[in-house]
Amino acid sequence: MSAASDLTDIAFQTSISPDGGETYDIGQVLTSCPQTNELLDINYDWDRVPVPASMREFERRWSNRRNPLDFSGVWRFRELLPFAPEDRIVTIGEGQTILQRSDYVARYAGLKPGQLSLQYEGLNPSGSFKDNGMTAAATHAHMVGAKLAACASTGNTSASLAIYAGVSGLFQVVVFVGSGKIAYGKLSQALDYGALTLQILGDFDDALRQVQDVCREAGIYLCNSVNPFRLEGQKTIIYRILEGLNWEVPDWIVVPGGNLGNSSAFGKALLELKQLGLIAEMPRLAVINAAGANTLYELYEQRGLRWNGGRPEQALVDAFYKDMDARNRRANTLASAIEINRPVNLKKCLRALDACRGVVRECTDEEILDAKAMVGAGGFGCEPASAASVAGVRALRREGVIAASDRVVCILTGHQLKDPDATVGYHAEPLDPKLAQRGINRRLYQNAPTVVENDLTAILDAIKRLQKQ
Repeated sequence: MSAASDLTDIAFQTSISPDGGETYDIGQVLTSCPQTNELLDINYDWDRVPVPASMREFERRWSNRRNPLDFSGVWRFRELLPFAPEDRIVTIGEGQTILQRSDYVARYAGLKPGQLSLQYEGLNPSGSFKDNGMTAAATHAHMVGAKLAACASTGNTSASLAIYAGVSGLFQVVVFVGSGKIAYGKLSQALDYGALTLQILGDFDDALRQVQDVCREAGIYLCNSVNPFRLEGQKTIIYRILEGLNWEVPDWIVVPGGNLGNSSAFGKALLELKQLGLIAEMPRLAVINAAGANTLYELYEQRGLRWNGGRPEQALVDAFYKDMDARNRRANTLASAIEINRPVNLKKCLRALDACRGVVRECTDEEILDAKAMVGAGGFGCEPASAASVAGVRALRREGVIAASDRVVCILTGHQLKDPDATVGYHAEPLDPKLAQRGINRRLYQNAPTVVENDLTAILDAIKRLQKQ
């Protein structure tokens, strides 16, 4: 199996709207269709792509891992995102992630042993799933000769873009962060990797609006998930999940919902695999919001917003946002990576939910942090947003939507050290009085350090007491 040296003539950009719009060359730098103002998809003339007859053929590339493209967990699937000539691809070894069975977390979530797996994206070079998409965005930036790139970020996107710029040396980076909550573990990466960092006096939604305007005005290459090439790279998370399951489709894929790039990319990947005959059936999809940033849950589950053949009822969205603005409602959750009120990929996510018979749920910060503690106790540290997927499975099991015998994959989007303050705060800090007022008198899985005298006998006594607990 070998890819053509130049595949740019088989890829093109089109609006996601069924109501018109032009087809655009992939050499054009666009984030929306100039005709419809809708987001764009990267589409392919699949009749001209050397797609294998079976996904198993991709396994052969494991024996050629000295080739940087075959080493990459994104680009070894390059026939399924064939927009880039191989000599223009920018890779830093992303996608070396694992799908790990976790009976410990399965028991917590209410599943039978062997039925729950964690797709751990924290093993990427920058520590989050963003590298899957950023390698594709950086590749397109290289293809069009961009010298300056930018993004708005709650932390992970800026870290990822900065590391690709630093390693490749192909372009400079400006990152926009809000003045609200941003995990220092993530901000430190952007600073360390040399990004020019602007802290906007506002939240992520404000920062995203500003970076879009700035990029449009100054001709800067935008790397947020409105960039359709970002989502092409994120499709490969699905391919690695299937590979980890011996190319069998799970019953459920459960993913945290913030800007909805992952869920959108997953839906596109699965639709393409079905179209190409590489999978026989579609898994179900569950997208989990934090309760403090629950736009998708409110619109989809409470107000009935649907894909509707590419024509979702915009009036529902407009009314929701108008009410949110009137009440000055800002996103507010400890799961900072999904602390987003206006998800830019809302419509693409609706398409994914439609294709995968999807559901949306919201979980409180307490539920997310409890799930995070259980993921950690089971051997996988993750950032808070990651644990929303596990908290969501537990909620769906209680409802009976997910069966105990279903095979479920939870996406862990980022590494534990992305936000160590959240972990230490959960285990070591006193309970927030606001929680006590709500009747919550303790964190369910707190593992606080024990203070002990600097004395051998006292230390041994403390160990004995802890063993009995």
